Amino acid sequence: MTMQIKQTSQGAIAYCLASAADITPEWFDVEHWNKLSAVTGSSEGRYTTWFVKPCLDSSQNEAQTNKESEWVLRHYYRGGLVEKISKDKYLYTGLHNTRAVAELALLTQLYNEGFAVPKPIAANVERRGLQYRADIIIERVEGAQDLVAKLSKEPMSTVQWQQLGHCIAAFHQRGVYHADLNAKNILITEDKFHLIDFDRGEFRQPNAKWQGANLERLLRSFNKEKAKLPSLAFSESNWQSLMKGYSKP
Repeated sequence: MTMQIKQTSQGAIAYCLASAADITPEWFDVEHWNKLSAVTGSSEGRYTTWFVKPCLDSSQNEAQTNKESEWVLRHYYRGGLVEKISKDKYLYTGLHNTRAVAELALLTQLYNEGFAVPKPIAANVERRGLQYRADIIIERVEGAQDLVAKLSKEPMSTVQWQQLGHCIAAFHQRGVYHADLNAKNILITEDKFHLIDFDRGEFRQPNAKWQGANLERLLRSFNKEKAKLPSLAFSESNWQSLMKGYSKP
C-alpha cells in the first residue's frame, strides 16, 4: 500500500487505495453519504465522528475495500484555548505537514509493517491562503470496542492485560510516539488490540523519557475513567499486569 497525492480545486487529497483515483472532496462530507443512505452511525466526543458504508454505485465499486467494511470519517478540530479563536483552521506549512496527511502517512507505514492500526483510506486538505482545514477516512476495525466500553461491561483477564502491555511495547520499540495514548484510543476485538487516532503522532528515536510519559498518560486516563465510573473493571493489579507485559522481551 502506497500513499498517492492528487490535486483538487480546493487543495489536495492523499489516498491509499490504488483504485480510488476518482476520489473527490465530497467523500469527506457526511452529507454525501447521507444522500446515499450510507451513514451507519456515529461516535460522540467533543465532536462527531461518522461511520459510513462505502457501498458506492457501480461506477465507483472499485473504490471499495470489501463489501462488509465500514469507514470512519473524522474532521480535524482544534482543542484547548486555540479552539476559541479558530475551531478547525490550522497554519499551512506544506501538504505533508498537515495533520491529516501526516497521520495518513504514519498509518500507511505502520499498516504496511503489520502493526495493529486501522487501514488508512484517504485524507483531504482544503487550503485557504495560509490556513487549511482537513479530514481523514480510515477503515473501521470490525468487531472492536474501546477499552472504556469494554471495561464498563466486563473485566479483562490477566493475560489480556499483559497482551496489551506487549502491544504498546511493540509500538514503542519501533519508535512510534502516540500523542494521545488513552483508554478510548485502544480498541479490543476477540483476539487483538488496536491503537487508533494517531493525530500528531510520529516516529521518534526510542527513549525511556517519552515512552514513560506515554504510559503515564495512559494510566491517568484509566484513573480518570475509573473516577467517573467506579464500577469500571480497572485496578492497580491490572496496571501491574500491563506493565509486566510491557517489560517482556
